[in-house]
Amino acid sequence: MTTHDIREKYLAFFERQGHTRVPSAKLVPDNDPTTLFTGSGMQPMVPYLLGQPHPAGKRITNSQKCLRVQDIDEVGDNRHTTFFEMLGNWSFGDYFKAEQLAWIFEFLTKELYLDPKRIYVSVFSGREDLSIARDKDSVKIWQKLGLANNHIVEYDAKKNWWSRAGIPEAMPIGEPGGPDSELFWDFGEDLKLHERSAFKDQPCHINCDCGRYMEIGNNVFMEYIKTETGFKHLPNKNVDFGGGLERMAAAVKDNPDIFLIDLFDKAKIVLEQLSGKLYGANPDETRAFRVILDHLRAVTFLMADGVFPANKDQGYFVRRLIRRAVRFSHSIGITDYSCQKVSEAFIQTYAEAYPELSEKKATILEELNKEESKFRKTLTAGLKMFQKYSLHKKSGDTISANEAFDLYQSYGFPIEITTELATEKGLIIDSEGFQKLFKEHQQQSRQGAEQKFKGGLADHSQKSVQYHTATHLLHQALRTVIGPHVFQKGSNITPERLRFDYSHPYKLTAEEIKAVEDIVNQKIKEDLPVSHQEMSVAAAKEKGALGLFEHKYGDQVSVYTMGDFSIEICGGPHVQRTAELGNFKIIKEEAAGAGIRRIRAILE
Repeated sequence: MTTHDIREKYLAFFERQGHTRVPSAKLVPDNDPTTLFTGSGMQPMVPYLLGQPHPAGKRITNSQKCLRVQDIDEVGDNRHTTFFEMLGNWSFGDYFKAEQLAWIFEFLTKELYLDPKRIYVSVFSGREDLSIARDKDSVKIWQKLGLANNHIVEYDAKKNWWSRAGIPEAMPIGEPGGPDSELFWDFGEDLKLHERSAFKDQPCHINCDCGRYMEIGNNVFMEYIKTETGFKHLPNKNVDFGGGLERMAAAVKDNPDIFLIDLFDKAKIVLEQLSGKLYGANPDETRAFRVILDHLRAVTFLMADGVFPANKDQGYFVRRLIRRAVRFSHSIGITDYSCQKVSEAFIQTYAEAYPELSEKKATILEELNKEESKFRKTLTAGLKMFQKYSLHKKSGDTISANEAFDLYQSYGFPIEITTELATEKGLIIDSEGFQKLFKEHQQQSRQGAEQKFKGGLADHSQKSVQYHTATHLLHQALRTVIGPHVFQKGSNITPERLRFDYSHPYKLTAEEIKAVEDIVNQKIKEDLPVSHQEMSVAAAKEKGALGLFEHKYGDQVSVYTMGDFSIEICGGPHVQRTAELGNFKIIKEEAAGAGIRRIRAILE
């Protein structure tokens, strides 16, 4: 059973349960200022979990592409990846716990043939102080399905409660949330992972860091809402299931090393041929293999979604992933261009499931080659800098912590390469000092990433909704003033301002900026109604709706119309009438890339 088979089995199984299959959203979320990437299967579904009707109905299933870069330094073990697919099924006010737990248990044991005796689950233990009951319903359902009591573990809100804000006491008034029930696969005592770990003197359990147990899915039951007097049950309860495709494949293979599933086979063979080394033969080399495989797979998907190397935002991470892959390829003896070949192997592997990879193959490989070429020149410069640092040193002298860290930070030299070069000259590395500087840098980078790149959910505050609505008026005003070649290329909205990227080769003149402002403000003054309809993509196109048609839409889409001025495909949220927006003012117009302009604007 291949990983592609598992994906198809899952989607087909839930289609038989009355779910509509919808395509994956892009890795770059629309109108979500809290995150650069789609970091979970839930993220694109938040508007519908919060009450907005989904165009495809109340039962949805999909496989969502996800990217998480917060723990990039963890990649290299047997289970962490930056890119992954999340299998999902959703109930928006339809079925609940009894159906969900029975279905997912049936899928795992009857469709994937996983041994039920090796499945463990966790459930919510309750919060008596907040009048939130223990999730005894899930416990009873799991028992009825045949799980032994010692395979059902209860945990508190830190582990088994979901809300956008976190634990119950952190939730604002009006925020929904609820308990979850996680699923774990036991790889068995024969691996003796616990005995080899730093936790060998402690009893093993499903959250043990030894690696014996792997979480393969999570059932979230959104059934509560926080009120001024406490927590009450929601009238319409939602289900959100998310299951890691790669982790399920590892469970089916019964090996905890995700990089041994078939999705990595072709790319792994390429690396083995280029390096002359075998995956799994040496721990350090195996870690390098995993980093290269993970990073280049992630980059391949990111570029297919239109994200290319740059110095900030999403492009920064594409560049960082490529350069880490090149650095680690150097450590296993690959000194020639390799990124293209590995990426091409992934494109072949995913060709049927994600045909856009093949469609954009030429661009992906060209951009990879450019970036690898640039960085290999940087590596050469770093080697010259090492020669400078070591020129007047004799055997037994030390490469200082600052020198080693400069080689790491400025030239991308991992400490392993610097150590190898030093050893050849009989020099010593101040490893302790380097590690101190590295940890300080890592902490600063992590704190910055948590602030700027933290995964999360869209801000649905009143002001953000107003700004989001204003982008529709701005889009059409730009097309009116400078031409029908204008199309939205991205947006970023906060409660303080909107940022709107659009296709246009030239800087706007002062007269054009004023004309755009005047049109938007005129439409605000006219107090146009904002109406919403569900229709097919073909019908939306026929009506002239603007949309990112390179996206894969489902059979039905949401179309928002503002009077007879603006009509767009959009997931919301929006105000009811344009007069709610206030006065629109453009504060900056600038270049955002080749053929792309950017407008920043405020509502006064």
